[in-house]
Amino acid sequence: MILHLYFARRFASWLMIAFIALFALIALVDLVDQTRRFADRGVSAAGIFELVILNTPQTISQILPLIVLLATVAFFLSLARSSELIATRASGRSAMGALIAPVGVVIVLGTLATTTLNPIVAATSKKYNELSQTYRTGGGSTFSISTEGLWLRQGTDDGQMVIRAWRSNPDASVLFDVTFLAYEVIGTPVRRIHADSAELKDGAWLLRNVKDWPLARGINSEGNATEHRSLTIPSSLTVERIRESFGHPSTISIWEMNDFIKQLNQAGFSSLQHRVWLQSELARPLFLVAMVLIASAFTMRHTRFGGTGVAVLAAVLLGFALYFVRSFGLILGENGQLPVYLAAWAPPIASVLLAFGPLLHAEDG
Repeated sequence: MILHLYFARRFASWLMIAFIALFALIALVDLVDQTRRFADRGVSAAGIFELVILNTPQTISQILPLIVLLATVAFFLSLARSSELIATRASGRSAMGALIAPVGVVIVLGTLATTTLNPIVAATSKKYNELSQTYRTGGGSTFSISTEGLWLRQGTDDGQMVIRAWRSNPDASVLFDVTFLAYEVIGTPVRRIHADSAELKDGAWLLRNVKDWPLARGINSEGNATEHRSLTIPSSLTVERIRESFGHPSTISIWEMNDFIKQLNQAGFSSLQHRVWLQSELARPLFLVAMVLIASAFTMRHTRFGGTGVAVLAAVLLGFALYFVRSFGLILGENGQLPVYLAAWAPPIASVLLAFGPLLHAEDG
């Protein structure tokens, strides 16, 4: 137990070193990128720094397998150079036994990344998207979805218009059972429109089976209501802009994802991307374990045997290859070409099994 705790402490320190180094590098690169994007829009240095702080956690979450891979390589190389690994083997400990501490630390790390880091990334990413959109367009999000349907907001020359629909087709180009509320610049409602459907195309909403109520003060709204078979309302929205307003599933906490998926299904949208993302987050600890096993399979050897550089390069390249396969599998799952569970869980499981081959070979000599 003392040896395992010693290895766990050493491995955790290398994880911290890799995290700090990559965090500083990513923050520096992102600072340059955010300055290039927003400096000419009048955003202050404090505003740019805030964007960097909000955007960096998402990148760190994405490259967490790389952090684990590099930390594992550095950990076992340090044990090899100090001959601690040889002393451990000479005392009767197996090579697989030396992996208990790193794997245990990574399982804890992966669990914390899924249960704690994920909500933090969701909050910071959402805030970053809102701020960056405000700096670019001067407005906030135009889309919201809840148990009461989906909500849109569009600007007009005369004020704002709020749109509420109970459901939509999968690409959000057609809304059903939809209500439009028009507001003056001062915020007073002036018009209410209800339609069976509203189709967005060519910069306008085409409404079908419409009833229009004027809401001006002193007017009987119901008595002055008019009905139309069709009606056209100009719009500043586009289908692409509505789709972008969904944001990436990473902007939604894993604790809220199931409810959000239910709301998407009720509204008529496809929840496939969000279901794949949820399963990939649940499978993340297993994939991090695979990174430890892959890195250790190439570096659990004494440096006197030579070829250390080649072994490290092979470990890193194989780690990147497995990360690419995992990302490719998630893309296939999001496109519906693979079942959700197969797309999310098959790459981590296959990576673990692949790593066991060279590890068992090294164990048997």
